[in-house]
Amino acid sequence: MMRHVHFVGIGGSGLSALARFLLEHGYRVSGSDRLASVTTEQLARAGAQIFIGHHPSHIHGADLIVRSSAVPMDNPEIQAAHAQGIPVLKREHLLSRLMENSIGIAVAGTHGKTTTSAMIAWGLTQLGLDPSYIVGSTIQNLGTNAHAGSGSHFVVEADEYDHMFLGLNPDLIVITNIEHDHPDCYPTPEEYYATFEAFTQRLRPGGNLILCTENANTSRLAETLKTQGLTVWTFGYLSSSNYQAISEKSNNRGGLSFEVIFNPIGEASYSLARVSLQVPGKHNVLNALAALAVAHRLGIDTQAFADALGEYSGTARRFEILGENKGIIIIDDYAHHPSEIRATLSAARLRYPNRRLWAVWQPHTYSRTQTLLSEFAQAFSDADHVIVTEIYAAREPKQAFSAAQVVQTMAHPGALYIASLDEVTQYLKDHLKKDDVVIILSAGDANQIGYRLLQDWRLESEKSNVHST
Repeated sequence: MMRHVHFVGIGGSGLSALARFLLEHGYRVSGSDRLASVTTEQLARAGAQIFIGHHPSHIHGADLIVRSSAVPMDNPEIQAAHAQGIPVLKREHLLSRLMENSIGIAVAGTHGKTTTSAMIAWGLTQLGLDPSYIVGSTIQNLGTNAHAGSGSHFVVEADEYDHMFLGLNPDLIVITNIEHDHPDCYPTPEEYYATFEAFTQRLRPGGNLILCTENANTSRLAETLKTQGLTVWTFGYLSSSNYQAISEKSNNRGGLSFEVIFNPIGEASYSLARVSLQVPGKHNVLNALAALAVAHRLGIDTQAFADALGEYSGTARRFEILGENKGIIIIDDYAHHPSEIRATLSAARLRYPNRRLWAVWQPHTYSRTQTLLSEFAQAFSDADHVIVTEIYAAREPKQAFSAAQVVQTMAHPGALYIASLDEVTQYLKDHLKKDDVVIILSAGDANQIGYRLLQDWRLESEKSNVHST
């Protein structure tokens, strides 16, 4: 019987969530990672045995090894597991086992999958259904990114990287959008599209497919699936969508309010619910629309679910307001794709129409930056000032290509290349003015800039108070 699971690369968002889930289920959990982090410290406090660095002895007593996609097969712990006959799985295969006896809800897409899966998990929780869930970021309302619930639903953020989602067999699939990404895995847009099409074939018989009409590739996929005789439910602003957002307007909570119309196949349309979001941007209207479509397909009270969505306050690193000093607001956002950057800056412009917007962008991986270079160059029109740091290599080896070359191609007249995070922090301290808004766009470590600014301002204020007394 599997009781002790060891995770190689436990500090990553995917494996850490699985580790938390198993801890809640009473499993013994251990894990290793290259570096200590806030995540590994949190897991240790939750009861996991954490090792920093990799060594064969770390797997002692384990019944199963789960490895991150970023962990190579020559890792000493993986080698030791093979030598000892201990099974080694990637996270999707363990996740598939855990979801077997649940109503599996898998949310996929290039953008929006974290927020949409978090909205679904939060809505189901608020309605007393106690779902299980594994999401790629901490849900602010719930204080965690994973939970082993007693209810029948299991919500999972279905990641396309390294074909992870092809190991799942859900009852309901949401695809928010499809735009070429992860060129290190999918060199061409068609290869990327094809893996999403393959994912839809993982749906259990009688399951539901929910796709967005606002994206060309998801619309294309919906039509393809319909020719295969599958029932596809669509969502978007278009009147041809089964779940349609209308009467959208800004509210006094910083978000948008709208009505949801259900357009059944071959029947008269009717109103499902009214929604008033506090998270900003039109992209979050679409995320909420997808979540509400899920609730409707599950037979859940849609207005009650919509009311829960109105209380949803976001996830970590998704338009997360880190703090404010002297009227200057610091926001952390995980956007690392051109479309995500455009959506985030558009949401900021909508929420703060009369303030100067500073975009601080840390490009993520050489392959993505170079493949999508022309799209990145056009993505910053809503910002008044743009600072670009050096590229965050992540899983890739360092290359000669620099973000300085990216800035040279950018359409924004005020774009600056400032390589180091320390230099960016100092530049901002020297140039920010009252009522400015700083949005740090990074899937790497550039969010440190926001924390440093707030810490420095706090220390300066404390010193000033001491001197004044």
